[in-house]
Amino acid sequence: MKKFAIALAASAVAATAVFAQEAPVVADADANGTFSLAEVQVAYAAATEEAFKAADVDASGELSAEELAAAVAANAFAG
Repeated sequence: MKKFAIALAASAVAATAVFAQEAPVVADADANGTFSLAEVQVAYAAATEEAFKAADVDASGELSAEELAAAVAANAFAG
């Protein structure tokens, strides 16, 4: 039982480390309140124009914070 408890505690620590990793931060370089493809690609080099356009729900040409968060949550910019 003691070995089981130690193994369980070790796996909990390992899982916590995995979930503690944060997504890269996308900087709003021009401070206009939205994110361009170039700004997204600084943090997500694998972000394609196609994925960016799909994430741009309102077709404004830039991503709002909400659109960016949804795209990141959906792994739209994963390589």
